[in-house]
Amino acid sequence: MNEILKQALLYDFYGELLTEHQKEIYSRFALEDLSLGEIAKEAGISRQGVHDIIKRCDRSLAGYEEKLHLVERFMSVKKKIGQIDRLLDEYEKSGKRTALKEVRELSGEIIEEL
Repeated sequence: MNEILKQALLYDFYGELLTEHQKEIYSRFALEDLSLGEIAKEAGISRQGVHDIIKRCDRSLAGYEEKLHLVERFMSVKKKIGQIDRLLDEYEKSGKRTALKEVRELSGEIIEEL
């Protein structure tokens, strides 16, 4: 997973656990793709201050993920749903009943993860 997507997902899942100030700075950096200088000017703080806040947020968000694994589970479920879609397409084209068995197995795995 690329770094930008990872930051966005971590923010989506755990952003509410940050302070309002941290959320404002981090969302401008990770979601709006503003530079440190642009964020610093808007927030009225130094570039170094913005950098420090972003690094602190990165550590906090990564720490939440290490403990809770919500993004990891989300990505796993997303992958399995993609597999289910491909299997259903295969079933529609060929009528292979083995595809249905695999869909049931994958759906069971998804339920276990949740």
